[in-house]
Amino acid sequence: MILEYIKTNWIEIVGAILSLIYIYLSIKAKVSLWFFGIISSVFYIVVFFDSKLYADLSLNLYYVVVSIYGWINWHSTENSDTISLRIAPFSRKLALKLVIATLGIYIIYCLVLSKLTDSTVPKIDALVGALSIVGTWMLARKLIENWIVWIVADGLCVGLYFYKGLYPTAILFIIYTLMAAVGYWEWKKSPNLK
Repeated sequence: MILEYIKTNWIEIVGAILSLIYIYLSIKAKVSLWFFGIISSVFYIVVFFDSKLYADLSLNLYYVVVSIYGWINWHSTENSDTISLRIAPFSRKLALKLVIATLGIYIIYCLVLSKLTDSTVPKIDALVGALSIVGTWMLARKLIENWIVWIVADGLCVGLYFYKGLYPTAILFIIYTLMAAVGYWEWKKSPNLK
């Protein structure tokens, strides 16, 4: 029975394992996290297509693009003697912009998922999508509050994925939620914090 489950769900299981490596490297602020972000996203594009979680599917397409951006952004500053991308908090002005962006993305996702797809969970899928887009951009900029966004988004994903029967992914997101809290505390005590 277990072997049959693994055989049937191997793409999701491999995606979950690669995602755990990604989150570990994120906490450690290692540039190689972006490589694992790209690869795990490709696996999850397939998983979410099969599950009709279209916001999550589009989100993983976005992850591929932003992972390339993050890899370039982090890598170029690591090799520079004069410029360094450091862990930093965001300003109030940026916080307001990110809240507005999240709300706008949520509304667009809701409209698209409700009107143009057969999604069974358009509102929660849209909320997770909006939070994740903003959280990933914040991670690419090394903004410490990205972890707070991820705690909320990942917590919502746990319920969503259990509901959709994506058990390895739901377990992955329980771990993600816990690791996002660890990531916040690790980055908070980092000597590289501005």
